[in-house]
Amino acid sequence: QVQLAESGGGLVQPGESLILSCTVSGLSLDRYAIAWFRQAPGKDREGVAVISASDGNKYYGDFVMGRFTISRDTAKNTVYLHLNTLEPEDTGVYYCAADLVATLFFTAYEYWGQGTQVTVSS
Repeated sequence: QVQLAESGGGLVQPGESLILSCTVSGLSLDRYAIAWFRQAPGKDREGVAVISASDGNKYYGDFVMGRFTISRDTAKNTVYLHLNTLEPEDTGVYYCAADLVATLFFTAYEYWGQGTQVTVSS
């Protein structure tokens, strides 16, 4: 049974940082790409970052502009998303997802976590 569990969300002030974790069970990070998506109220889900399975290549949404970093620990079967210099526009539910192909198109992903809320507000 495949399970993805996000953690690390919370309420922060503008300019602060968070580290999100996605712990995966039932599949291997050596075979599956893991992506982070986010969804703000009333907006479409958008791709934040993805790390590919075989070579660990990383791809980011255009809006990231160097503020976020995706990484993984294959020994722990966990993928991280470091969120730096957060802005109120980054508020939303952040999801991790797994699929065989590394892409930032959310419709391609088969497995999803339940999401973790990130709120950036002063």
